[in-house]
Amino acid sequence: MSVSVRLISLVIGYVCGLFLTGYFVGKSSGVDLTEHGSGNVGTTNTLRILGVPKGALTLLGDFLKGALPAAIVYAIFFKSQPEGVRLLMTYACFGAVLGHDFPIYMLKHGGKGIATSAAMVAICFPKALPLLLIAFIVIVFFTRYVSLGSITIAILFGAQAILFGALGDLGYFNSHVWEAVIIAVITSGLAVWKHRSNIERLLSGTENKFSFKNAGK
Repeated sequence: MSVSVRLISLVIGYVCGLFLTGYFVGKSSGVDLTEHGSGNVGTTNTLRILGVPKGALTLLGDFLKGALPAAIVYAIFFKSQPEGVRLLMTYACFGAVLGHDFPIYMLKHGGKGIATSAAMVAICFPKALPLLLIAFIVIVFFTRYVSLGSITIAILFGAQAILFGALGDLGYFNSHVWEAVIIAVITSGLAVWKHRSNIERLLSGTENKFSFKNAGK
């Protein structure tokens, strides 16, 4: 499988990832999210500033923009690259994460990629999903730190990808297993890096706790 089809898949994903759902949801409500709360255009800040319905819409949109390029790439390559199409879908999902995190038109205000990365997990690494969902729900429920839940599942995702890869249980064509693992680990590391300011606040005890009661207020 050539480098060119990998790059095409990555670019398709990047273009899809450029649609910053939270930013446009905010604009439709007359709010520039980059100037409110954390300044982030992801689900958590949207939910805090605009309330649950628009936060949920942002979550859905950011997830779908990770799923859409995977579907497009599958439609394009499933006949010509039957053994490699899953890896190409992984590149597409990764491209969407990069587009979300580093949009060329708004580099300083890209998101942190958790919802878009979740699409990669659900589509390309589904065996990792149950533990990640449970871990996120438990951590956020007991600590009310969404950032801590996000950081934890990012690390768990990378660890699970390595483990399943070593066990030969990822579902990729043999020669593509470790390439897929590398993409997963990079995605995991990127999510942690994008949360570096949250990590500093968690360590200093100044991180904001989340509450549905205060959402949209």
